[in-house]
Amino acid sequence: MFGYAARQRRGHPLDHIPGDDGWPVVGNTLTVLRDPIRAVDAMYRKYGPVYRSRVFGYRSVSLLGPQANELVLFDRDRNFSSHGGWGPVLDHVFPRGLMLMDFEEHRLHRKALAVAFKPASMKIYLDALNTGIAKRIAQWHLSGPGQGAATRLRFYPAIKQLALDLAAAAFLGVELGPEANAVNRAFVNMVAASIGVVRSPIPGTQMWRGVKGREVIGAFFGKEIPRRRHGGGNDLFSELCRATKEDGALLSQQEIIDHMSFLMMAAHDTLTSSVTSLVYLLAKHPHWQEKLRAEILGLGDAAKRAPLPYERLGELGLVEMAFKEAMRINPPVPSIPRCAVREFTFNGFRIPAGTRVGINTHFTHHMPEIWPEPARFDPLRFTAEAVRPRHKFAWVPFGGGAHMCLGLHFAYMQAKCFFYHLLSTARIEIAKEYNPSWQMWPIPKPRDGLLVELHRLP
Repeated sequence: MFGYAARQRRGHPLDHIPGDDGWPVVGNTLTVLRDPIRAVDAMYRKYGPVYRSRVFGYRSVSLLGPQANELVLFDRDRNFSSHGGWGPVLDHVFPRGLMLMDFEEHRLHRKALAVAFKPASMKIYLDALNTGIAKRIAQWHLSGPGQGAATRLRFYPAIKQLALDLAAAAFLGVELGPEANAVNRAFVNMVAASIGVVRSPIPGTQMWRGVKGREVIGAFFGKEIPRRRHGGGNDLFSELCRATKEDGALLSQQEIIDHMSFLMMAAHDTLTSSVTSLVYLLAKHPHWQEKLRAEILGLGDAAKRAPLPYERLGELGLVEMAFKEAMRINPPVPSIPRCAVREFTFNGFRIPAGTRVGINTHFTHHMPEIWPEPARFDPLRFTAEAVRPRHKFAWVPFGGGAHMCLGLHFAYMQAKCFFYHLLSTARIEIAKEYNPSWQMWPIPKPRDGLLVELHRLP
């Protein structure tokens, strides 16, 4: 404690930035973890859109608003390292994932991975999604008490398991089978470790469990790579095992493990959060649920319980707008860290090289000057006419610039496929006045799992 105070007296390169460092040793960490939304709002009201704080042992600067998002995400001058931002959070559990690479290395790996999201592959993934989603929703209906009665479901754990199974079917080309629980538990522990207060894998800590989870995932992928390299599979895993860099070299086994670990986490954890948010919002606003259902049934295929055709994804415009609005209200990645690799200036503040900086997606998504009545659910915020005058970085759930989420089109496709099957077979309801509490970090989710009722449609 005394050493900390002495360092403060000697001065610091960020002392000219308004803000505070919180308590000795822990800084603002506990305040931010307890309620990150309120913590950011309080700092903004007190210090403005540029402020410093101290979280997880690091002094950092927060930059708020769409202009800050553009500066950091578009990164025209290559001022910001993604690895420098995410590394302290993810290096122990998701090292060397695409999000933790920078500049030329990032470009080369992104190009190699992009082969897995070409249209031919996406069509194959949609076949797996249609089959898996329709089967699971039918099982949900059958788990109810009988014909005409509602199925009560804790939606978040149910969709999380489904999303993991779908990621395995689409990306691995197999069902997880008896390994499903161990793989799911490993991912849960890895994500939880990212916000563990203790940042070293000391036995018994969240970080230790996360590192153990990474070992499980590494072994799971590692044993399959030799076979996939020489097989003819058209799933993402097989494509990645055969993918080459610009010099023609195959990705190494460790590179494949790191990329697959990160892609599988991103493909099911963030989507689970966003789909859960939209399910809750549609249950809370049944008139919007009916509008989406009408659009889905209007395709004709849904009324016949047929799979969603790839060629008709673009016709589900209202479903897409509702999904975007759910991600505005509850962005799956509430904040995005970076590290400045050179000095830069923003809002008149000089910020030195080496500074950890962060933008806040959730804050931008709720700025009333951009989003009138920001708490109100209104998918029509995303019509072409409404979007046109808005700042391009006012809505950033998928990031932006060179690090724009590689799987965003897969996310849209999976969400459309899920709601196509769900809303064509069920009406979603929640108890009157039900307002679940949400945990916002590391990925938003309802603390009670979100209790819903699915009323099967004739």
